[in-house]
Amino acid sequence: MEKRITLPLTREMARTIKSGDACLLSGVIYTARDAAHKRLVELVESGKPLPFDIKDATIYYVGPTPAKPGQVIGSAGPTTSYRMDAYSPILIREGETGMIGKGKRGSEVISAMKEYGAVYFAAIGGAGALLSSCIKSAEIVCYEDLGAEAVRRLVVEDLPVVAVIDSEGGNLYETGVSAYLDSLKS
Repeated sequence: MEKRITLPLTREMARTIKSGDACLLSGVIYTARDAAHKRLVELVESGKPLPFDIKDATIYYVGPTPAKPGQVIGSAGPTTSYRMDAYSPILIREGETGMIGKGKRGSEVISAMKEYGAVYFAAIGGAGALLSSCIKSAEIVCYEDLGAEAVRRLVVEDLPVVAVIDSEGGNLYETGVSAYLDSLKS
């Protein structure tokens, strides 16, 4: 069963999503990779306002390819998430509630997710063209000098993701492996 989620993702909503939930996200998300994350955290640390409202925001770790004529955006597949681990706890503390990427997360990120109420979703790597079909509009918010890694505001409809790590620390990367190994013993 798929869980339909209308964004923004409040902390209360984030706490209802469990590891392993297949979700369809609709609403506004932002894109940012490591260079943009570094700049965002520098703003937080210097007490300056962020260029978008981080409260209840979901950030997609993606550097989309250029749009072809008639398209909103090019291929938009997830990037490896651990590159944002040094920055994510600070942004979660500031209000970020959702993250979309691929791969494992560090213990400090998971601790922040549990403390503040956030969810880490995985998108399927290698399916960037399919994922881009769920993006209905895209506009650069800031850091245009970063090219593909500029922060963009995306409006998405039924973007397919899986909740991998929930706000209680449930972690599909751990439980999924355990369940698989247990199934081999049967």
